[in-house]
Amino acid sequence: MAARGHVQDPNDRRLRPIYDYLDNGNNKMAIQQADKLLKKHKDLHCAKVLKAIGLQRTGKQDEAFTLAQEVTVLEPTDDNSLQALTILYREMHRPELVTKLYEAAVKKVPLSEEYHSHLFMAYARVGEYKKMQQAGMALYKIVPKNPYYFWSVMSLVMQAISAKDEKLAQTMFLPLAERMVEKMVKEEKIEAEAEVQLYFMILERLGKCDEALEVIRGPLGEKLTSELQSRERKCMMLYRRLERWPECNALAQKLLLKNPDDWQFYPSYFDSLFYLMDQPWSPPEEGEHCSEGSVHHTVAEVVRFVEERIKAEDGKDSRSLRGPYLARLELIHRLRERGYPEENLPGEPLDLMVQFFRMFGDKPCCITDLKIYLHLLAPDQHVQFINRLSELVPLGEQGEDGFTFPEDTKSLQRHLCVCQLSRALGLHHSLDVSGKLRLITELKAHYRHGLKFGSTALKTELQFSDMYCLMAAHVYIDLWTETGDEDMVWQGLGLLEEGLSHSSSNAQFKLLLLLLYCRLGAFEPVVDLYSSLDAKHIQHDTIGFLLTRYAESLGQFAAASQSCNFSLRFFHSNQKDTSEYIIQAYKYGAFEKIPEFIALRNRLNQSLHFAQVRTERMLLDLFLEADIVLSLEESVKAMSLSSEEDDIPWDSLRDNRDLTVFTNWDPKERQLTDEHRIRSLEEESMWLQIRSLTLRLLASLTASRHAPSQQNSEISNENGVGDKSSLLRSLLSQLNQTLQTAAQIAEKHVQYPLLGPPSTRLASALSIGSCHCQAAALQLSVHLQELESAGLDESTELQTQICYVFKSLVVQLQEMLNKCKGDLLEMKESKLKTQPFLLENLVFFVETVSVVLWTASYCAKILRPLKSSLQKKKKKKKDANAALPLVVCGFQELTGSLQAILTHAVDHIRGQESGITAQRLASLSLEGTSQEEASFTKAAMDKVQGSYLRSLQEGKLQVFRVVIRLEIADQSPLPQGFQYSAVEGMSEEQLQDKTLGLAKHALSGKSELERAAILHQHMGSRAMGDMVIETYEPTSAGGEESTSALQDAQTETEVSQESSATPKTAPDSPSKQLPEQISFFSGNPSVEIVHGIMHLYKTNKMTSLTEDVRRSAMVCILTVPATMTSHDLMKLMGPFNDVMEHMKIIRDSTPNQYMVLIKFSSQRVVREHWWTNGIMENEEHSRRTFKESSIS
Repeated sequence: MAARGHVQDPNDRRLRPIYDYLDNGNNKMAIQQADKLLKKHKDLHCAKVLKAIGLQRTGKQDEAFTLAQEVTVLEPTDDNSLQALTILYREMHRPELVTKLYEAAVKKVPLSEEYHSHLFMAYARVGEYKKMQQAGMALYKIVPKNPYYFWSVMSLVMQAISAKDEKLAQTMFLPLAERMVEKMVKEEKIEAEAEVQLYFMILERLGKCDEALEVIRGPLGEKLTSELQSRERKCMMLYRRLERWPECNALAQKLLLKNPDDWQFYPSYFDSLFYLMDQPWSPPEEGEHCSEGSVHHTVAEVVRFVEERIKAEDGKDSRSLRGPYLARLELIHRLRERGYPEENLPGEPLDLMVQFFRMFGDKPCCITDLKIYLHLLAPDQHVQFINRLSELVPLGEQGEDGFTFPEDTKSLQRHLCVCQLSRALGLHHSLDVSGKLRLITELKAHYRHGLKFGSTALKTELQFSDMYCLMAAHVYIDLWTETGDEDMVWQGLGLLEEGLSHSSSNAQFKLLLLLLYCRLGAFEPVVDLYSSLDAKHIQHDTIGFLLTRYAESLGQFAAASQSCNFSLRFFHSNQKDTSEYIIQAYKYGAFEKIPEFIALRNRLNQSLHFAQVRTERMLLDLFLEADIVLSLEESVKAMSLSSEEDDIPWDSLRDNRDLTVFTNWDPKERQLTDEHRIRSLEEESMWLQIRSLTLRLLASLTASRHAPSQQNSEISNENGVGDKSSLLRSLLSQLNQTLQTAAQIAEKHVQYPLLGPPSTRLASALSIGSCHCQAAALQLSVHLQELESAGLDESTELQTQICYVFKSLVVQLQEMLNKCKGDLLEMKESKLKTQPFLLENLVFFVETVSVVLWTASYCAKILRPLKSSLQKKKKKKKDANAALPLVVCGFQELTGSLQAILTHAVDHIRGQESGITAQRLASLSLEGTSQEEASFTKAAMDKVQGSYLRSLQEGKLQVFRVVIRLEIADQSPLPQGFQYSAVEGMSEEQLQDKTLGLAKHALSGKSELERAAILHQHMGSRAMGDMVIETYEPTSAGGEESTSALQDAQTETEVSQESSATPKTAPDSPSKQLPEQISFFSGNPSVEIVHGIMHLYKTNKMTSLTEDVRRSAMVCILTVPATMTSHDLMKLMGPFNDVMEHMKIIRDSTPNQYMVLIKFSSQRVVREHWWTNGIMENEEHSRRTFKESSIS
């Protein structure tokens, strides 16, 4: 909230409670407090704005905006109001309104430094660079400080960067910025390093490298002190750009003499050598070679220089540095590329690499250092190289299993490096099946032996031997891909699960597990794995594709929605966060970072993953919601989805995926190539085009529903109907062309490495026929529009064509369903087999059926008025025996066929579910594995089995079973009507046992130490608080009235009954007519406030409504967003008024949400009315739960 320092203004004291309520998330109390304050002080603008903030956070955006505009029109100048309005407009995502706010404030207070600086930052948030320049100069004139002046200069630079006309940037903006800085240089007013950095940036962008070099080497360059060797690096960069290779060579020499381990200067040193050799260049006969000193322009000089550095390292008493030794290998690599004679090379690569291993083999970086130079070895030297390295690994005595193990961590690291290099040379891949199995046994033995070295490590630390486990898993994957034996992948999963149990923070274990589970079609365990990776910020773009690629395609729709939200939340905050970073860069003078922030923002906005996630999320929302809770039209409207606009930047899409995130020791011929990257991007872009066009066509379908009859083409064009029809045809044409291109791409059958990019859904969608069936269904809308224009009387040929499409759709859907047949999980000869492609086919079938049903709904809306019109004509002609139109008969056949297909699909899913449930994996015997290994492997199998069941049940109705208990303070009243149990006659002791049983179940599977830690952390740590319980009961008339209204009606009835039972006598005096006691209510009788703690005990797994378990007549909606008001909720519950006993809304200190309990007349009513009508409880798709309630 706004800063609130110690000010004498009494308004600060009055406003402080409102600030506190807003800071604590109690928005309703903030609104109430603001209303009280405004009654006394109507002109207190800040109170109005704070109330608007509360309204905004409770979902009343329109009211908040209206209230804010009332204050904005008054053009306030007090700091509290301005800062509060700034916060409000930022939460509304309307930063442009902040600029108008401070523009008005600056006009009223033209000499305020604070308001001018706020105006500048407001312009920075919206990217108004020209106005930023003007605001910066205006600020400098008021307060002549250097930072303000250079804010204006930087704004000029930003105008140049953002200018579409590069010529304008080079001839106007940048020269003007240069002159402004030169003015300060001449007046000797340059004070800070940031100002020199900005001057350098301007000269660099103008291409004035010589002038920039003078600045860096001159007095101004002495101010560059924040980064080590900043001047030298800038000089090196300029020398390379100017192609002044002698200076580049000499400077690199000097820097390497100071620090021979600084690798960034070795490439410049070698590059300059070869450029000098190619020119050719010779040193002058007298004097220095160049301004930087002597130059090495021959190979002999460079070899001597490197050898001298190595000799110096060999002579040191301390540990040697790796840089010179790697530089020698790099030099050999470059000389070989240029065809230099072998006899003149500075040594034999094999001997030099063995020497490097002898010196640095106990460091984890040794493998990454040597791996990039393995190509220097001849193929016949590979085995010799590994044998010589093995001789340098000290191992202990031979164990019982025939293997020798390292005796310390340094020896372990050397042995591990040898194993990794063996795999990188392809020696693992050349083994036969039995050889690979022996290798796995050896790697697992080394892994388990090495665990003793990390027995005292923290839980967050990695084990020393983790790489053995990972390498063994890779060999298992090799066997799986080469032989197709799924036992290998099951054992690999078990091994990785075992590794993760010992090293719970190992990201590579989690990533490989994630990949293998997805390849097996099991997405449920992937959610927790990805969540435990704790991906931050940019990682949602670089590795998010690992999650979003498989979520929807494997039938986990709820998880798909969640995974899309993870990524979208980051992308949507990109614009706001980047603006804040830019503002901070201006404040602290980090001008060189501002273009980087802008480039990052543009790169994220153009991200391929962003476009994919956004498109898939909208399609997913339509598949899940449309025509279930909302109609397709309402869903499209709620998304603000437009068929006319395509906001995906196709020409500038960026592939930000990190395709090298997996640790990989495969030889070069098995690794990811540039060709793979190009093909993957091509496939991803093509699939995105298909999905985007499908989404726009669905939006166009809803738009065409509003089209009036097109009897007059001119009128229809004026109304925009003709344009919508032509848009629909255009989109269909684009989709058909895209499908043709996609088919050509799919024919290439590009195979990617397992650790490379995942293949898209494109090939599977084309193979099952999903895309063509959806296109045919959407094409039907064009024919129906033509039929609507022509009418039923004179359109026999068109009706025949439409009926043909109807039959074609049924045939295609039946074929798709047939391709979903088969056993998803089966056990053959004591081996578990999976067919995950069946699950993906089933998802394509469900998506296609949704599109066909939407089209069928559109058909019904078109045919219904046409049929009615035709029947009226028949009545006039008294032709009652005329047959139904051909298209109507065809539509009736379509609906009947669709019903039959859906029935078969449901039966198939039930059969799959029964078959998978019947698999007894516990009885599966795993040969050749220990009991501990078998337990981890079976745990992985159980996860896959559970995930398959979850995918099949995703479309079925499921619930969580919960128990809710209220712990009430002694002085607090008991809430009315809260005592309820699903089982009649359950005693308090039984309820307590049930509650404690669920609590204990939540701790099952944890060690005693973990249980004790959890209990110690949570027991007694919650403080009692107020809970507001609002009770709503339906009236007999079906209206939406509160309990107080019902009680008033009951009171009136009681009074009339009493009066009718009393004998009629003469009236007494008015005083005698008054009753002795008068009952009244203070406040709203339907609202109760209790003081205590709410405890909720929930089962970890969902229960299908098809299961034979005890359920309740009470439903609990755990979280309803505050944006849904009580009125909205009662409106939603209107259809259930006759079968609902009461509804309780429970609010506690949790901000922006509340909980709802709904008591129905019976559990049968819940099953038949509530679930079958598909009520959606809130926009976050919170799970509905059956509820057992009690009070303690």
